[in-house]
Amino acid sequence: MTLADQDRQPNPIDLHVGARIRMRRKILGVSQERLAEDLGLTFQQVQKYERGANRVSASKLYEIARSLQTSVAYFFDGLADPAEGDGVADNREQFVHDFLMTPEGLELAALFPKINRPRVRRRVLDLVRAMAEGEDVAEA
Repeated sequence: MTLADQDRQPNPIDLHVGARIRMRRKILGVSQERLAEDLGLTFQQVQKYERGANRVSASKLYEIARSLQTSVAYFFDGLADPAEGDGVADNREQFVHDFLMTPEGLELAALFPKINRPRVRRRVLDLVRAMAEGEDVAEA
């Protein structure tokens, strides 16, 4: 990888902020088109923000927070506090974040609590465990 290629790689913080924009938008059921319209942008620009391909300016992040009814700090949740050392985020928070960033994880997280019967919830969990173990065996 050349230095020019490295310069084209999105900054990890831009990736994180973009992912949080996407997650909040999806939680609220807002389309990229609707968010873009509210911000006076094209939906392609929203896509670029969410992918981390384009950096979000402070003023635009403030507008996004307003549009998505959250605080600006929400977009930085899960990042280590730069004033507190090495910058490594808590692994559990990262695990939850990564899970919720997948479309299936977000949907599963929304639907699972709607299963009222504890025995059914346990069976769903058992099924997922068995499938995950099957994936581990298939990879080996």
